Amino acid sequence: MATGWADLRAALATTPTTWPPTGLRDYLTALELHDTTAGQLRALERDPGQIGHTAAPLSIPILDTMRAVEAALVELADQAAAALQRPPMSRAPETWPIAERERRNRLAAEDAADPRRWGAPGRRRTAPHAALWLLAVVEGRPGPWTPLDAAQRAWIHRIAAEAARRIETALDLHDATAALTRPCTTCGGQIIVHGGAGARPLARCRGCGATWHAPEHAAA
Repeated sequence: MATGWADLRAALATTPTTWPPTGLRDYLTALELHDTTAGQLRALERDPGQIGHTAAPLSIPILDTMRAVEAALVELADQAAAALQRPPMSRAPETWPIAERERRNRLAAEDAADPRRWGAPGRRRTAPHAALWLLAVVEGRPGPWTPLDAAQRAWIHRIAAEAARRIETALDLHDATAALTRPCTTCGGQIIVHGGAGARPLARCRGCGATWHAPEHAAA
């Protein structure tokens, strides 16, 4: 999940995608209207180069996914730390001998600043940091926390799995199909779009078997 965050950041500045792909739907519409004057005018109205059309500087669906995933993972880390993380060592009472007090206070400061702690100074409250901290806890690595019980492990796994699913969906890592509302202009049959998992979208008519590929620039 921490590695998938870098892919989300890369996708954030790209053109937003929808399913079925908007580019393929527009391409099929253009084919349908290609030989009519009205169609040419309608295509011109949708031209991104026309005045008044400004592409979003960021992919809003990707941004929404990043915000939702980060909020969920940081909240999960907060709750897990509250339940599992050992409090920092206390400082020595002023009544202790100075040498023992200095030693105890030094150990207490080191314990509070332990980089393995969630909430330690310098630890950023981000999705990648939360994911890596949770992974260390789930894998039972040494740290200032108690071992997970079965219920706690299932709880963390459920929320982390949902966050991973959201990332994979946003990055189009799954195979997908969808039916277009527009019927085939040749036979009136239903058109099904196949794609996802990085594949170039393909539309196929269930009636006559005609197929259409998305143009290269619309496949993303």
